[in-house]
Amino acid sequence: MKLLLLFIRERFSWIGFFVFIMVLLNVLFSLDFGLNGISIWYVNVSLLVSFTLFFFWRFFLEVGKLNDFLGNMDSHLDDAHKSSLSLSPFQEVCFRKIEDVFYEKNLELNQVKVQLQEYSDELLAWVHEVKGPLTTINLMLEHVEDLSTRRKLENEWLRLHLLVDQQLHRTRFTSIEKDNYLSEIELKPIVYKEIRAMQAWCIEKGIGFEVEGFTDKVITDGKWLAFIIRQILSNAIKYSPTNSEVTIFTELDPTGATLLHIKDVGIGIPSEDLPRIFQKTYTGNAGRESMQSTGMGLYLAYNVAQKMGIRIYVQSNVGEGSLFTLRFPLQNEYVKLTGR
Repeated sequence: MKLLLLFIRERFSWIGFFVFIMVLLNVLFSLDFGLNGISIWYVNVSLLVSFTLFFFWRFFLEVGKLNDFLGNMDSHLDDAHKSSLSLSPFQEVCFRKIEDVFYEKNLELNQVKVQLQEYSDELLAWVHEVKGPLTTINLMLEHVEDLSTRRKLENEWLRLHLLVDQQLHRTRFTSIEKDNYLSEIELKPIVYKEIRAMQAWCIEKGIGFEVEGFTDKVITDGKWLAFIIRQILSNAIKYSPTNSEVTIFTELDPTGATLLHIKDVGIGIPSEDLPRIFQKTYTGNAGRESMQSTGMGLYLAYNVAQKMGIRIYVQSNVGEGSLFTLRFPLQNEYVKLTGR
């Protein structure tokens, strides 16, 4: 019964046309009592014109919908579904056209995937090649006797190293699920390692760090967590005034989740920029004043954090600095994360 009702509903326009013809015939015969063999042509012409108009209306309507469907198609029917179809000649032509479109789109998509993979592999190989000379240059800097020159060179080396490291993780981000290893780690060694890596930059600007707490252990991926902290620390140093201090501390929220806070006293973030700071290539007002901003650091950090179940919150006021908070998932949230 349900199938019958659906069938009637889909053919309602045809049923309506049949009813219209019946009404038209009754009206014509009721108006003309003298209908005979000659005047029947009047009925025939009326029906023929009505049917022709209806036929072309349905034709343009259905073909128009078909063209819309072809233009917005992003999936295809499988062989089992296709073999179960009972197609009319007109439907067969339409279906063949659909198949041709799918075939062409799949070819184009496969070509783009191959090109993208080749580009990703080449870029990853290039980044690894660049890391070698960077390591050598870093070792050579230790032999520069002039302290002032060595500090400046170390600072520029650090900026270049951060850019290369950012590009490396950006390339690996698409396959983070394969490179993500969750284990229980201490936050303190990771934070201190990232602070030491920024030493040259911090010395140049006279920025110090105040680290509190850090007795917490969390379950996460140490390498990717270090990358997230690196992006937030580099932003804190970049936009902090000289001879200032960055505070890093941990606490537990009411649910028992560990919170890692990184607070600076820099220029702050305008309220209109806050909803967009994690968008790709968005640099905001500060980025327009600094040529060093690429808008990729926080974007990558936020997306990596999402993959690991970490939430990033930001509180900031212009001229008062910013507070970035990383919330690590609870045990039951990790179960959901690993079960994806």
